[in-house]
Amino acid sequence: MGGLAALAREAGHTVTGCDAGVYPPMSDQLRALGIELIEGFGADQLALQPDLFVVGNVVSRARLPDGTPKFALMEAILDAGLPYTSGPQWLSEHILQGRHVIAVAGTHGKTTTTAMTSWILEHAGLQPGFLVGGVPLNFGVSARLGLGKPFVIEADEYDTAFFDKRSKFVHYRPRTAVLNNLEFDHADIFDDLAAIERQFHHLVRTVPGTGLHGSGRIIVNGLEESLARVLHMGCWSEVRSFGAAVSDFTAIGPAHEFDVLHHGQLAGHVAWNLTGVHNQLNALAAIAAAEHLGVSPTTAAAALKQFDNVKRRMEVRGRVSAEPQGTITVYDDFAHHPTAIRTTLDGLRSRLQAGERILAVFEPRSNTMKLGTMKALLPWSLDSADLSFCHSAGLGWDAAGALAPMGDKALVSDQLDTLVSAITRVARAGDHIVCMSNGGFGGIHGKLLQSLQNK
Repeated sequence: MGGLAALAREAGHTVTGCDAGVYPPMSDQLRALGIELIEGFGADQLALQPDLFVVGNVVSRARLPDGTPKFALMEAILDAGLPYTSGPQWLSEHILQGRHVIAVAGTHGKTTTTAMTSWILEHAGLQPGFLVGGVPLNFGVSARLGLGKPFVIEADEYDTAFFDKRSKFVHYRPRTAVLNNLEFDHADIFDDLAAIERQFHHLVRTVPGTGLHGSGRIIVNGLEESLARVLHMGCWSEVRSFGAAVSDFTAIGPAHEFDVLHHGQLAGHVAWNLTGVHNQLNALAAIAAAEHLGVSPTTAAAALKQFDNVKRRMEVRGRVSAEPQGTITVYDDFAHHPTAIRTTLDGLRSRLQAGERILAVFEPRSNTMKLGTMKALLPWSLDSADLSFCHSAGLGWDAAGALAPMGDKALVSDQLDTLVSAITRVARAGDHIVCMSNGGFGGIHGKLLQSLQNK
């Protein structure tokens, strides 16, 4: 919604926005754009008299224990009969119409792959528009209209709004659709993996076949059985694959430096600071997407050498000197699904020297994790960490019990300060502290850096 607000502002609209607990980097970006942020969802905001309310999917008809509406502003909008729409619908009607839309879908890697694809197209001179669920460091903003025909959008399978329970991505009508991966997630709205596969097939149904304006293309991860099932439901478009041994786009070499093969022929070389096989697969997906717009894999690979990742994707928040003659590094990462946690830590492990440790610090904050649906996977997801620290506040399930198989390698507390103190006590030179959350995590990064500095 923050990126959407930025697009509306760039398009010439006066924009305000309200939310609860807005935090950086999006809050900083919006204020820099001159977009007023209002805390809470009070009905008094009707006095602003906007032409249109664009409603995010955090808004519902829920009521508080005392019976009052949780979102009084929405109730007032409905009562007054004022115009409103969803974010994806507004994008479809006002931004995406007439553009070559590249929609990047998947359980993991959407933000990074969207940023990679945008950067490749920018490097190739196509001046794309984009909407990313984060802030790509190459651009410094999460969204822009762009001057060219392409528009790259992060395509989320989460529901659109309380009044439109379809996945967001069915609104985007892509000509190029990237299906990066597919696992069970969003347990608050999907009963099982099959339900999510059905929504992905709704996206597949919207991609053009071959026509006067060129063919649509679906780019699919060849390693994912779930995506094979999606395409088996029916496919009307050109398909290009990546990742599997027999694919249109493959990689040879470690994730931080590898050759790109197109139809088995060497087409480029990527050497960068990113880690993990997941980012190598993200790169192949982005290269395949750009190739559909005429950008050669050679040019795309050269662009990725200059890709600077996205804020909160293994972003180094600071380093503290530690005796003897070493440093402790603190990272901020968005990983919250067990698979994302594991691939993030595995990627870091592959780059560390002997004796260096990983201290994983995480909070199960997403709706799925709060429900405890995937708690049994947590020990597996943290396997690459030397020590793990879990912030358990607000959970309805026993985090200590879930992490019990890890023994003394895991500490659980519902108090952030307790975790900070515990981490500070055990941290030593050569440690890499990875803080993982899809929220602000109570500013733990700064607290850790200050505490370590004091030590």
